[in-house]
Amino acid sequence: MSFFIYDLIFLVVFSSFLVIFLVKRKKKLQREGILILYRTQLGIKIINYIGNKYKRILEKLEPVIIFTGYALMAGMLFLLFQLVYIFAKFPQFVKAIKIPPLLPLVPYIPRIFKLDFLPPFYFTYWIIVLAIAAITHEFAHGIWAKIKDIEIKSTGFAFLGPFLAAFVEPDEKKVEKLEPKHQLAFLSAGTFANVIMTILFFIIMYLFFIAFFNPAGVIFNSYTSSVINMDVTEITEEKLNIDFNGGLNLTKVLSGGKSYYINEDDLDEKDLVGVFEDAPALKAGLIGVIVEFEGKEITTYQDLGRELSSKKPGDEVSVKTKVDEEIKEYNIKLIESPGDKERAYMGIALVNTRGISVLSKLRGSVLFFKDPNTYYKPKFNGDLLVFIYNLIWWIVLINFSIALVNMLPLGIFDGGRVFYLTVLMITKSKSVAKKAYKFSTWFLLFVFLLLMVLWFVSFIG
Repeated sequence: MSFFIYDLIFLVVFSSFLVIFLVKRKKKLQREGILILYRTQLGIKIINYIGNKYKRILEKLEPVIIFTGYALMAGMLFLLFQLVYIFAKFPQFVKAIKIPPLLPLVPYIPRIFKLDFLPPFYFTYWIIVLAIAAITHEFAHGIWAKIKDIEIKSTGFAFLGPFLAAFVEPDEKKVEKLEPKHQLAFLSAGTFANVIMTILFFIIMYLFFIAFFNPAGVIFNSYTSSVINMDVTEITEEKLNIDFNGGLNLTKVLSGGKSYYINEDDLDEKDLVGVFEDAPALKAGLIGVIVEFEGKEITTYQDLGRELSSKKPGDEVSVKTKVDEEIKEYNIKLIESPGDKERAYMGIALVNTRGISVLSKLRGSVLFFKDPNTYYKPKFNGDLLVFIYNLIWWIVLINFSIALVNMLPLGIFDGGRVFYLTVLMITKSKSVAKKAYKFSTWFLLFVFLLLMVLWFVSFIG
């Protein structure tokens, strides 16, 4: 039985327990707007203990916390407008990733949208990640309130339908009476805690990966390609169908004395269009992770390059690939390289996905220990090690995402209040600060609406 089935069972059990828990305590539930709150005193002793014992040390972190908040706000705004640029300029990219830009964090997102570039996101992951991210975020607010001698009235959980959240409730009137810089630190403390969790679990992820995973093959992103002008191209009757990246339905075309293969959807194009070169790997239908070349184990693309450089054009070689858990074997006749007639050529492309956009460069820089063209194999008990690694990966990603999004200068987030206080400190005018706060909120809501429109147009186009 796959873990997905166990996860669904856990989802049913947990949901049943939660319903029973809430029904038995329905008199303690309170509605505030669209939220249902369950208040407790859970964790207040811990908050008070940390706030009192480490008060002097934590107070010295105030400038760092405030700076981190502003840095996250600037970073999130940059990434948001980078996303608008990508959505507007590269609709094909939007269509490829499938997922809408505004989507609640729910289990099974990769499975629902068939996203092969994300690891599975089980309900088990969701509960663990939510507990780590939400509790540390809210406890940080509470600890900072205690440092400023502000009473914590309650802690608890908030419910918006099936979505859960944690909260810590200080005396808000006393918080608002703090000096602006202390309020900024209080508001930024939650995201600062998420950043600390991001760094901590990133170190754990790095150490876990290098301890339990080894390079075990070459991942190729595509076949070698070119761009041709369809106005001077002859279309043949030869077809080629390959089970690669969701399936390729290709037609052979002739252009400039050379042969290429073009996606059948692009046959009606009149100008420049991308095509695949008539190369051995393509014609053989090579797919999967390359794990063996002429009987020699391949673990990295350097291994593959070294073995390929020892061959000559015209040599016939045996290549083994791994597709899921199945090993496939191909006999491929090498040809001359387009740039060097003495060099053997197979025709696969190793695209460096770290450099396509600012977002991908950021992802590549963060995951510096993983080469995007290398397949990594667990040293033992593969399912368990992959499960743990993916869990840690989601903890890192979601903690950092919460830290970024929460600092947006938008009314519902801590960043909205930070923005208001910043304008107030600069202008000394509550009226100006309120107007700036409202403008920022409505402007960002418009940006999110624009993203959804661009996604919808690209997706149906």
